Amino acid sequence: MAAISICQQTRSQDVEEIKKKFPGTEAVILNSNMNYKIKIKDGKPVVESNDLQQLLFLSSNAGAYMGRYGFSHSSFHRLLDYEAYTQTPENKKIKVTDFKTSDDQRGSVFYDDVKETLFDFPGVAAGSIGTLKLNYAHEDAHLLSPFYFSRRIPVINSQVSISFPKDMKIKYLLKGNDTSVIKMNIDSRRNEITYTFSVKDLPAENRYPDAPDNAWYSPHVIFYIENYKDGDGKTISYLANTNDLFELDKDYVKNINKEVGPALQHVIDSLTDKVNNNEEKARKIYSWVQQNIKYVAFEAGMEGFVPRDANLICNRRFGDCKDMSSILTTMLNKAGVPAYYTWIGTRDIPYRYTEVPTTIVDNHMICTIRLNDKYIFLDGTDPFCVFGIPPYAIQDKEALVMMNDKEYKIITVPVIPKDKNVFIDSTIINLNDKEISGTISQNMQGYFAESMNATLTYTDQKDWNEKLKANFNRGSNKFNLISLEVGDRSDKNKIRISGKYKLLDYAKKLADEYYINLNLIRHFEHQEIDYPKRKIPIESSFLYTKKYVIVLNIPDGYKISYLPSGKSFHNEVWGFDLSYDQKAQQVIYTLQFDNNHLLLTPDKFEAWNKVLENLLPLYKESVSLEKK
Repeated sequence: MAAISICQQTRSQDVEEIKKKFPGTEAVILNSNMNYKIKIKDGKPVVESNDLQQLLFLSSNAGAYMGRYGFSHSSFHRLLDYEAYTQTPENKKIKVTDFKTSDDQRGSVFYDDVKETLFDFPGVAAGSIGTLKLNYAHEDAHLLSPFYFSRRIPVINSQVSISFPKDMKIKYLLKGNDTSVIKMNIDSRRNEITYTFSVKDLPAENRYPDAPDNAWYSPHVIFYIENYKDGDGKTISYLANTNDLFELDKDYVKNINKEVGPALQHVIDSLTDKVNNNEEKARKIYSWVQQNIKYVAFEAGMEGFVPRDANLICNRRFGDCKDMSSILTTMLNKAGVPAYYTWIGTRDIPYRYTEVPTTIVDNHMICTIRLNDKYIFLDGTDPFCVFGIPPYAIQDKEALVMMNDKEYKIITVPVIPKDKNVFIDSTIINLNDKEISGTISQNMQGYFAESMNATLTYTDQKDWNEKLKANFNRGSNKFNLISLEVGDRSDKNKIRISGKYKLLDYAKKLADEYYINLNLIRHFEHQEIDYPKRKIPIESSFLYTKKYVIVLNIPDGYKISYLPSGKSFHNEVWGFDLSYDQKAQQVIYTLQFDNNHLLLTPDKFEAWNKVLENLLPLYKESVSLEKK
């Protein structure tokens, strides 16, 4: 197992210098070193790795939040041995003896064989170094993970090396916002080549709640076996292109759904009897799976890749994403609707099949159907998805569609346009001396409606008012939602919610004049982007149009004495249209926003802020009313 002399490291990296370089930091990653060794055994690649992690604690209280550490392992990445210890400033070595291993459940209904082992570094003080050493056997060389260099605390040294036979070809890609920080070295000795990738003195990586997964921006290296020579000297293509990946994927489905059993056949017949239209068949089958097969992910070992048989899923009434793909594809094909197993990555993953033909490109499985020369993507895991509209998490992603056991297509999932995802909020204001009151209605379409339907379904009806109060809040903390009404929910693509409200002390009355600011909600206030400091993109769930309409009923005996001017401002990122109009005894204030991006990259931050520069001053304007 690889090791680095701690004494040597502490001499070469003075603690005080590190404190000056990274002021206010409680701890740093002194070393993060991963070494992979690939060999050929019995004609196939085998991989082992050893991992060294060293944390340097810079303050006496660093252990309070950095003393706990951990590592994961599974049947695919089998842990061979491990040790952890603290070396005190006095060079005393204190071994960790209490390791706690449990299932790593990273989702509310997610079960797999990944284990997480946690421990506490003992005796942590300023100047202490916590060391963790791990040794793994990677059971399937197709499943090698990218190596990330940055962390949430500064990194002094980080490197990954891959040693492999000279007659093997390894492909690598450097990814992230700034890959120039990654240095590469190639060493060739005897019959072995070693690629080494390293970085030094990386600052802590800031994380933001509106950022995409760190695969989009963190510096990292992806590496995989392109081809190798087996024991007979024959060159074997391993992951050279998408053809190799397809061969791997199709092997996972070759032994399932050989026949349709009586129970599943009965369901198919009951749904499609006397239905001659393929689209109607597809809608009925998709809806049945959404409503009757519960999504629960069980992914132990190869179950993480191999779907279960559709007959079993039908009997169990639950399954994971691969199982949903299995039963949908089987039912639809049996009903005469062309349907195909489909592998896809969610938008957490920035890679495309044509760029990285490996298993890291996808983390999800769905069903694709062909209707009227058009491909439609069906995800059975979400009971609120509307037929024909893909989940927002797979928009603009490449899908690997298995047409048959010899042919596949790579098809890009469309992005749903902003005029299909519409949110309209309408407020009626009645004005008197003490309060404003009236009604609020919210009409939602597309992904807005899907999200609201999910919220309502998973919330007890008696709690709807409390749950949705935040959606209606406006004006001030004196807002009071008196009643709430949910409209017809039969169409999952549309929903309307309305309510009555009162808001005390909002409008101001001076003598015979009223002053009221119709900006009851100050949208995007305090949402300027701190650039160039922020270098991490901002993710939006989907494109959309939001429209806010406020109708002020002018009290009897009053007229408008001042009506603010409207304004429109748009650029390539987004924009708004704001207007004030008078119609009879009403003032109609309209504010509309358009979101034109799924991912806002740092080069667009200035354009985002420019819209706010034009918008936010308008929130200070008020309407004035005077007696006739």
